[in-house]
Amino acid sequence: METWVWWLIGAAALGIPLVITALPEFGMIAAGAVAAAITAALGAGAVLQVVVFAVVSIALVSVVRPIANRHRTTIPVLRTGVDALRGRQAVVVERVDGDTGRIKLGGEIWSARSYDTDQVFEAGQKVDVIEIEGATAVVM
Repeated sequence: METWVWWLIGAAALGIPLVITALPEFGMIAAGAVAAAITAALGAGAVLQVVVFAVVSIALVSVVRPIANRHRTTIPVLRTGVDALRGRQAVVVERVDGDTGRIKLGGEIWSARSYDTDQVFEAGQKVDVIEIEGATAVVM
């Protein structure tokens, strides 16, 4: 059997733990094996095949892995759900005090209470949503 076929078998064998463990490093090493298979198919010697395998594998792991880690730890810019409501402005529909009230937030009527229990907001006033507790907006 040709040498390049063995390299492709090795690349496929590295694909198995890639799928099972979801560790991208196995895919990068498999790409190194594919590069070595191409080198072997072009007629290069065994030493050059191993060098190409090592260089491509190490390069991919050392360059791609830090970039992937940086993207994994970045907080997404798009906020959805309750997170998207924090910090928005609303209009008081019914008097809001420390216990009860209603506001219009994003075109919908929400139950609300004031963050400071002594503070009262009258209908028509604009308030800022501090947080959402269940189905109640805490405003200030």
